[in-house]
Amino acid sequence: MNQPFSRRFSFTLRAVALVSTIFSLAGKVAAQEAAQAPLGFEEYDPVSTLKVEEHVVKRARFPFIDIHNHQPRMPTQDLKELLSQMDALNMAIMVNLSGRGFTQNWDESTEHLKASITNARKTNGSRLVIFTNLVFNDFGAKDWSQRAVKQLEEDVKAGAKGLKIYKSLGFSGIKDEKGNRVAVNDKRLDPVWAKCGELGIPVLIHTADVASFWDPLDRYNERWLELKTHPGRKRGPNDPVPFDSLIAEQHDIFRKHPKTTFVNAHMGWYPNNLKKLDSLMEAFPNMVVEIGAVIAELGRQPRTAHQFFVKHQDRILFGKDSWVPSEYTTYFRVLETEDEYFPYHKKYHAFWRMYGLGLPDEVLKKVYYKNALRIVPGLDKSLFPD
Repeated sequence: MNQPFSRRFSFTLRAVALVSTIFSLAGKVAAQEAAQAPLGFEEYDPVSTLKVEEHVVKRARFPFIDIHNHQPRMPTQDLKELLSQMDALNMAIMVNLSGRGFTQNWDESTEHLKASITNARKTNGSRLVIFTNLVFNDFGAKDWSQRAVKQLEEDVKAGAKGLKIYKSLGFSGIKDEKGNRVAVNDKRLDPVWAKCGELGIPVLIHTADVASFWDPLDRYNERWLELKTHPGRKRGPNDPVPFDSLIAEQHDIFRKHPKTTFVNAHMGWYPNNLKKLDSLMEAFPNMVVEIGAVIAELGRQPRTAHQFFVKHQDRILFGKDSWVPSEYTTYFRVLETEDEYFPYHKKYHAFWRMYGLGLPDEVLKKVYYKNALRIVPGLDKSLFPD
Protein backbone atom coordinates (compact mmCIF):
# COMPACT_ATOMS: atom_id res chain seq x y z
CA MET A 1 0.00 0.00 0.00
CA ASN A 2 1.52 3.32 -1.02
CA GLN A 3 1.90 6.06 1.61
CA PRO A 4 -0.51 8.65 0.10
CA PHE A 5 -3.30 6.08 -0.02
CA SER A 6 -2.48 4.88 3.50
CA ARG A 7 -2.70 8.41 4.85
CA ARG A 8 -6.02 9.03 3.11
CA PHE A 9 -7.43 5.73 4.40
CA SER A 10 -6.31 6.50 7.96
CA PHE A 11 -7.83 9.99 7.78
CA THR A 12 -11.11 8.53 6.55
CA LEU A 13 -11.26 6.09 9.45
CA ARG A 14 -10.59 8.89 11.95
CA ALA A 15 -13.30 11.00 10.32
CA VAL A 16 -15.81 8.17 10.52
CA ALA A 17 -14.91 7.57 14.14
CA LEU A 18 -15.31 11.27 14.92
CA VAL A 19 -18.70 11.45 13.25
CA SER A 20 -19.80 8.32 15.11
CA THR A 21 -18.68 9.84 18.39
CA ILE A 22 -20.52 13.08 17.65
CA PHE A 23 -23.73 11.19 16.85
CA SER A 24 -23.34 9.07 19.97
CA LEU A 25 -22.88 12.13 22.16
CA ALA A 26 -25.81 13.87 20.47
CA GLY A 27 -27.97 10.81 21.09
CA LYS A 28 -27.03 10.73 24.77
CA VAL A 29 -27.74 14.43 25.13
CA ALA A 30 -31.10 14.02 23.42
CA ALA A 31 -31.92 11.07 25.68
CA GLN A 32 -31.00 13.07 28.76
CA GLU A 33 -33.06 16.02 27.63
CA ALA A 34 -36.02 13.72 26.90
CA ALA A 35 -35.71 12.14 30.34
CA GLN A 36 -35.61 15.55 32.00
CA ALA A 37 -38.44 17.05 29.96
CA PRO A 38 -41.85 17.09 31.66
CA LEU A 39 -44.15 14.26 30.55
CA GLY A 40 -47.56 14.91 29.14
CA PHE A 41 -50.45 13.74 31.31
CA GLU A 42 -51.37 11.12 28.72
CA GLU A 43 -47.85 9.66 28.77
CA TYR A 44 -47.38 9.40 32.51
CA ASP A 45 -48.37 5.89 33.52
CA PRO A 46 -46.20 4.75 36.45
CA VAL A 47 -46.06 1.16 37.62
CA SER A 48 -46.91 1.03 41.31
CA THR A 49 -44.22 -0.35 43.60
CA LEU A 50 -46.77 -0.97 46.36
CA LYS A 51 -46.81 -4.60 47.50
CA VAL A 52 -50.18 -5.61 48.91
CA GLU A 53 -52.51 -8.59 48.57
CA GLU A 54 -54.35 -8.79 45.27
CA HIS A 55 -57.53 -10.68 44.47
CA VAL A 56 -58.37 -10.42 40.78
CA VAL A 57 -61.96 -11.67 40.60
CA LYS A 58 -62.87 -12.92 37.13
CA ARG A 59 -66.13 -14.56 38.16
CA ALA A 60 -68.76 -13.05 40.46
CA ARG A 61 -69.20 -14.68 43.84
CA PHE A 62 -72.93 -15.08 43.21
CA PRO A 63 -74.99 -15.36 40.02
CA PHE A 64 -75.92 -11.85 38.97
CA ILE A 65 -78.28 -9.85 36.80
CA ASP A 66 -76.82 -7.16 34.56
CA ILE A 67 -79.66 -4.65 34.42
CA HIS A 68 -77.81 -2.34 32.01
CA ASN A 69 -76.50 -3.91 28.83
CA HIS A 70 -76.80 -3.28 25.12
CA GLN A 71 -76.98 -5.93 22.41
CA PRO A 72 -78.10 -4.06 19.28
CA ARG A 73 -77.59 -7.12 17.04
CA MET A 74 -79.82 -9.41 19.09
CA PRO A 75 -82.28 -10.15 16.22
CA THR A 76 -79.57 -11.97 14.24
CA GLN A 77 -76.55 -12.66 16.45
CA ASP A 78 -75.51 -16.06 17.76
CA LEU A 79 -76.83 -15.84 21.30
CA LYS A 80 -75.33 -19.19 22.30
CA GLU A 81 -71.91 -17.56 22.14
CA LEU A 82 -73.24 -14.70 24.28
CA LEU A 83 -74.55 -17.18 26.86
CA SER A 84 -71.16 -18.84 26.99
CA GLN A 85 -69.54 -15.49 27.77
CA MET A 86 -72.16 -14.83 30.43
CA ASP A 87 -71.46 -18.24 32.02
CA ALA A 88 -67.78 -17.40 32.35
CA LEU A 89 -68.71 -14.31 34.39
CA ASN A 90 -71.45 -16.07 36.42
CA MET A 91 -74.01 -13.75 34.82
CA ALA A 92 -77.36 -15.49 35.13
CA ILE A 93 -79.49 -12.87 33.35
CA MET A 94 -78.64 -10.09 30.94
CA VAL A 95 -81.06 -7.23 30.30
CA ASN A 96 -80.73 -5.86 26.78
CA LEU A 97 -81.94 -2.27 26.98
CA SER A 98 -81.71 -1.74 23.20
CA GLY A 99 -84.86 -3.69 22.41
CA ARG A 100 -85.89 -1.51 19.49
CA GLY A 101 -82.39 -0.90 18.21
CA PHE A 102 -81.48 2.68 17.41
CA THR A 103 -83.89 3.56 14.63
CA GLN A 104 -86.66 6.10 15.15
CA ASN A 105 -88.96 4.45 12.64
CA TRP A 106 -92.02 2.92 14.30
CA ASP A 107 -92.37 -0.14 12.04
CA GLU A 108 -88.66 -0.91 11.73
CA SER A 109 -88.07 -0.68 15.48
CA THR A 110 -91.11 -2.87 16.19
CA GLU A 111 -89.75 -5.55 13.89
CA HIS A 112 -86.37 -5.25 15.59
CA LEU A 113 -87.98 -5.76 19.01
CA LYS A 114 -90.04 -8.75 17.89
CA ALA A 115 -87.03 -10.38 16.26
CA SER A 116 -84.94 -9.80 19.39
CA ILE A 117 -87.57 -11.42 21.61
CA THR A 118 -87.94 -14.34 19.21
CA ASN A 119 -84.20 -15.00 19.03
CA ALA A 120 -83.84 -14.69 22.80
CA ARG A 121 -86.67 -17.13 23.46
CA LYS A 122 -85.34 -19.57 20.90
CA THR A 123 -81.95 -19.56 22.62
CA ASN A 124 -82.78 -19.12 26.31
CA GLY A 125 -85.61 -16.75 27.13
CA SER A 126 -85.17 -16.98 30.87
CA ARG A 127 -81.63 -15.59 30.73
CA LEU A 128 -81.98 -12.98 27.99
CA VAL A 129 -84.40 -10.21 28.96
CA ILE A 130 -85.38 -7.27 26.78
CA PHE A 131 -86.59 -3.74 27.48
CA THR A 132 -88.42 -1.69 24.90
CA ASN A 133 -87.80 1.96 23.95
CA LEU A 134 -89.80 4.99 22.89
CA VAL A 135 -90.02 6.13 19.28
CA PHE A 136 -89.92 9.92 19.17
CA ASN A 137 -90.62 10.21 15.47
CA ASP A 138 -93.62 12.55 15.02
CA PHE A 139 -93.42 13.66 18.66
CA GLY A 140 -95.89 16.47 19.13
CA ALA A 141 -98.50 15.02 16.81
CA LYS A 142 -101.95 14.95 18.41
CA ASP A 143 -101.98 11.16 18.67
CA TRP A 144 -98.33 10.61 19.69
CA SER A 145 -98.96 10.02 23.41
CA GLN A 146 -101.87 7.69 22.71
CA ARG A 147 -99.86 5.79 20.12
CA ALA A 148 -96.84 5.49 22.42
CA VAL A 149 -98.94 4.11 25.27
CA LYS A 150 -100.63 1.60 22.97
CA GLN A 151 -97.26 0.51 21.58
CA LEU A 152 -95.90 0.13 25.10
CA GLU A 153 -98.78 -2.14 26.05
CA GLU A 154 -98.23 -4.25 22.95
CA ASP A 155 -94.50 -4.50 23.61
CA VAL A 156 -95.04 -5.71 27.16
CA LYS A 157 -97.61 -8.22 25.94
CA ALA A 158 -95.02 -9.44 23.41
CA GLY A 159 -92.47 -9.99 26.17
CA ALA A 160 -90.69 -6.73 26.98
CA LYS A 161 -89.97 -6.43 30.72
CA GLY A 162 -89.38 -2.70 31.05
CA LEU A 163 -88.78 0.62 29.32
CA LYS A 164 -85.37 2.15 28.67
CA ILE A 165 -85.03 5.91 28.10
CA TYR A 166 -81.83 7.03 26.38
CA LYS A 167 -80.00 10.22 27.32
CA SER A 168 -81.07 11.73 23.98
CA LEU A 169 -84.29 12.72 25.77
CA GLY A 170 -83.53 16.16 27.16
CA PHE A 171 -80.73 16.85 24.71
CA SER A 172 -81.21 18.67 21.43
CA GLY A 173 -81.41 15.48 19.39
CA ILE A 174 -85.09 14.97 20.16
CA LYS A 175 -87.38 17.77 19.03
CA ASP A 176 -91.12 18.20 18.81
CA GLU A 177 -93.18 19.20 15.79
CA LYS A 178 -92.15 22.84 16.28
CA GLY A 179 -88.44 22.05 16.38
CA ASN A 180 -88.13 22.65 20.12
CA ARG A 181 -86.08 20.52 22.49
CA VAL A 182 -88.20 17.92 24.24
CA ALA A 183 -87.62 18.23 27.98
CA VAL A 184 -87.36 15.10 30.12
CA ASN A 185 -90.48 16.21 31.99
CA ASP A 186 -92.49 17.21 28.92
CA LYS A 187 -96.13 16.76 29.90
CA ARG A 188 -96.82 14.82 26.71
CA LEU A 189 -94.74 12.00 28.19
CA ASP A 190 -96.79 11.77 31.38
CA PRO A 191 -99.15 9.08 29.98
CA VAL A 192 -96.14 6.88 29.25
CA TRP A 193 -94.73 7.10 32.78
CA ALA A 194 -98.19 6.48 34.23
CA LYS A 195 -98.74 3.45 32.00
CA CYS A 196 -95.47 1.91 33.14
CA GLY A 197 -96.71 2.16 36.70
CA GLU A 198 -100.00 0.53 35.73
CA LEU A 199 -98.20 -2.28 33.92
CA GLY A 200 -95.81 -2.81 36.82
CA ILE A 201 -92.68 -2.40 34.71
CA PRO A 202 -89.64 -0.27 35.62
CA VAL A 203 -88.34 2.68 33.63
CA LEU A 204 -84.55 2.64 33.38
CA ILE A 205 -83.74 6.24 32.56
CA HIS A 206 -80.47 7.88 31.61
CA THR A 207 -80.51 11.67 31.83
CA ALA A 208 -77.61 14.06 31.15
CA ASP A 209 -73.93 13.13 31.44
CA VAL A 210 -71.11 13.61 33.91
CA ALA A 211 -71.44 17.13 35.33
CA SER A 212 -67.77 17.86 34.53
CA PHE A 213 -68.60 17.73 30.82
CA TRP A 214 -70.26 21.13 31.28
CA ASP A 215 -67.26 22.63 33.10
CA PRO A 216 -64.43 24.58 31.43
CA LEU A 217 -61.85 22.35 29.76
CA ASP A 218 -58.86 23.44 31.82
CA ARG A 219 -56.36 21.95 34.25
CA TYR A 220 -58.96 21.94 37.02
CA ASN A 221 -61.40 19.68 35.16
CA GLU A 222 -61.14 16.15 36.53
CA ARG A 223 -62.38 14.77 33.18
CA TRP A 224 -59.77 16.66 31.13
CA LEU A 225 -58.20 13.54 29.63
CA GLU A 226 -61.55 12.01 28.72
CA LEU A 227 -62.67 15.23 27.06
CA LYS A 228 -59.41 15.58 25.20
CA THR A 229 -59.60 12.03 23.84
CA HIS A 230 -63.38 12.22 23.28
CA PRO A 231 -64.02 15.88 22.37
CA GLY A 232 -67.59 15.17 21.31
CA ARG A 233 -68.53 14.75 24.97
CA LYS A 234 -67.71 18.35 25.86
CA ARG A 235 -70.70 20.62 26.41
CA GLY A 236 -71.04 24.36 26.74
CA PRO A 237 -72.64 25.87 29.86
CA ASN A 238 -76.07 25.87 28.16
CA ASP A 239 -75.68 22.96 25.75
CA PRO A 240 -78.56 22.41 25.47
CA VAL A 241 -79.32 23.46 29.06
CA PRO A 242 -77.18 23.35 32.22
CA PHE A 243 -76.56 20.01 33.92
CA ASP A 244 -78.61 21.00 36.97
CA SER A 245 -81.59 21.87 34.76
CA LEU A 246 -81.57 18.48 33.04
CA ILE A 247 -81.35 16.65 36.35
CA ALA A 248 -84.18 18.79 37.75
CA GLU A 249 -86.37 17.76 34.81
CA GLN A 250 -85.67 14.13 35.62
CA HIS A 251 -86.45 14.54 39.30
CA ASP A 252 -89.71 16.24 38.38
CA ILE A 253 -91.06 13.08 36.73
CA PHE A 254 -90.00 11.00 39.75
CA ARG A 255 -92.03 13.38 41.90
CA LYS A 256 -95.07 13.44 39.60
CA HIS A 257 -95.27 9.64 39.17
CA PRO A 258 -94.78 8.05 42.59
CA LYS A 259 -96.45 4.79 41.50
CA THR A 260 -93.85 4.18 38.79
CA THR A 261 -90.47 2.66 39.60
CA PHE A 262 -87.56 4.50 38.00
CA VAL A 263 -84.11 2.92 37.77
CA ASN A 264 -81.76 5.90 37.66
CA ALA A 265 -78.87 4.96 35.36
CA HIS A 266 -75.29 5.64 36.45
CA MET A 267 -76.48 6.41 39.99
CA GLY A 268 -78.13 9.54 38.64
CA TRP A 269 -74.65 11.02 37.99
CA TYR A 270 -74.13 11.50 41.73
CA PRO A 271 -71.76 8.59 42.51
CA ASN A 272 -69.13 11.21 43.33
CA ASN A 273 -71.49 12.90 45.79
CA LEU A 274 -73.12 10.12 47.79
CA LYS A 275 -74.40 12.54 50.43
CA LYS A 276 -76.45 14.25 47.70
CA LEU A 277 -77.58 10.91 46.30
CA ASP A 278 -78.57 9.80 49.79
CA SER A 279 -80.87 12.82 50.05
CA LEU A 280 -82.43 11.93 46.69
CA MET A 281 -83.05 8.37 47.83
CA GLU A 282 -84.94 9.82 50.76
CA ALA A 283 -86.87 12.27 48.58
CA PHE A 284 -87.90 9.75 45.90
CA PRO A 285 -88.83 6.36 47.34
CA ASN A 286 -89.81 5.20 43.83
CA MET A 287 -86.23 5.71 42.59
CA VAL A 288 -83.59 2.99 42.62
CA VAL A 289 -80.11 3.25 41.11
CA GLU A 290 -77.72 1.11 39.10
CA ILE A 291 -73.93 1.31 39.02
CA GLY A 292 -73.14 1.12 35.28
CA ALA A 293 -69.99 3.02 34.24
CA VAL A 294 -69.49 4.60 37.69
CA ILE A 295 -67.60 1.88 39.56
CA ALA A 296 -64.44 4.01 39.52
CA GLU A 297 -66.23 6.68 41.54
CA LEU A 298 -67.19 4.13 44.17
CA GLY A 299 -63.76 2.55 44.30
CA ARG A 300 -62.01 5.77 45.29
CA GLN A 301 -64.22 6.29 48.37
CA PRO A 302 -64.48 2.76 49.80
CA ARG A 303 -65.63 3.65 53.30
CA THR A 304 -68.29 6.14 52.24
CA ALA A 305 -69.47 3.87 49.43
CA HIS A 306 -69.60 0.87 51.76
CA GLN A 307 -71.85 2.78 54.16
CA PHE A 308 -74.06 3.92 51.28
CA PHE A 309 -74.48 0.37 49.95
CA VAL A 310 -75.33 -0.99 53.38
CA LYS A 311 -77.88 1.76 54.01
CA HIS A 312 -79.53 1.50 50.59
CA GLN A 313 -78.91 -2.18 49.99
CA ASP A 314 -82.49 -2.75 48.81
CA ARG A 315 -82.32 -0.07 46.12
CA ILE A 316 -79.05 -0.62 44.25
CA LEU A 317 -78.80 -2.80 41.14
CA PHE A 318 -75.82 -4.17 39.26
CA GLY A 319 -75.25 -2.72 35.77
CA LYS A 320 -72.25 -2.45 33.50
CA ASP A 321 -73.42 -0.63 30.31
CA SER A 322 -70.88 -1.40 27.55
CA TRP A 323 -70.46 -5.10 26.77
CA VAL A 324 -66.75 -5.77 27.29
CA PRO A 325 -66.51 -9.04 29.29
CA SER A 326 -62.92 -8.44 30.42
CA GLU A 327 -63.96 -5.25 32.26
CA TYR A 328 -66.38 -6.98 34.65
CA THR A 329 -63.49 -8.05 36.87
CA THR A 330 -63.09 -4.41 37.94
CA TYR A 331 -66.68 -4.38 39.19
CA PHE A 332 -66.34 -7.69 41.02
CA ARG A 333 -63.09 -6.60 42.64
CA VAL A 334 -64.49 -3.28 43.89
CA LEU A 335 -67.68 -4.85 45.25
CA GLU A 336 -66.32 -8.10 46.69
CA THR A 337 -62.74 -7.56 47.90
CA GLU A 338 -60.87 -5.26 50.23
CA ASP A 339 -57.97 -4.85 47.80
CA GLU A 340 -56.04 -1.60 47.88
CA TYR A 341 -54.76 0.81 45.27
CA PHE A 342 -55.57 -0.95 42.02
CA PRO A 343 -56.22 0.64 38.62
CA TYR A 344 -59.39 1.15 36.64
CA HIS A 345 -59.46 -0.44 33.19
CA LYS A 346 -59.63 2.85 31.26
CA LYS A 347 -57.11 5.52 32.20
CA TYR A 348 -58.94 8.27 30.29
CA HIS A 349 -62.08 7.49 32.26
CA ALA A 350 -60.45 7.32 35.69
CA PHE A 351 -56.74 7.96 36.18
CA TRP A 352 -56.93 7.36 39.95
CA ARG A 353 -56.50 4.09 41.88
CA MET A 354 -59.33 2.27 43.60
CA TYR A 355 -60.06 0.25 46.71
CA GLY A 356 -62.45 -2.62 47.36
CA LEU A 357 -65.65 -2.05 49.32
CA GLY A 358 -65.69 -5.55 50.82
CA LEU A 359 -69.48 -5.73 50.87
CA PRO A 360 -71.16 -8.35 53.11
CA ASP A 361 -72.57 -11.35 51.25
CA GLU A 362 -76.17 -10.41 51.98
CA VAL A 363 -75.67 -6.95 50.50
CA LEU A 364 -73.88 -8.46 47.50
CA LYS A 365 -76.79 -10.81 46.85
CA LYS A 366 -79.22 -7.90 46.82
CA VAL A 367 -77.07 -5.86 44.46
CA TYR A 368 -76.29 -8.81 42.22
CA TYR A 369 -79.79 -10.26 41.86
CA LYS A 370 -82.36 -9.93 44.66
CA ASN A 371 -83.28 -6.31 43.97
CA ALA A 372 -83.64 -6.88 40.24
CA LEU A 373 -85.82 -9.94 40.84
CA ARG A 374 -88.15 -7.77 42.89
CA ILE A 375 -88.24 -4.83 40.48
CA VAL A 376 -88.32 -6.45 37.03
CA PRO A 377 -91.44 -8.62 36.54
CA GLY A 378 -91.29 -12.22 35.38
CA LEU A 379 -87.61 -13.02 35.92
CA ASP A 380 -86.66 -16.65 36.58
CA LYS A 381 -85.88 -16.89 40.31
CA SER A 382 -84.79 -20.52 39.96
CA LEU A 383 -81.50 -19.32 38.46
CA PHE A 384 -80.41 -17.98 41.85
CA PRO A 385 -79.48 -19.65 45.16
CA ASP A 386 -82.16 -18.09 47.40
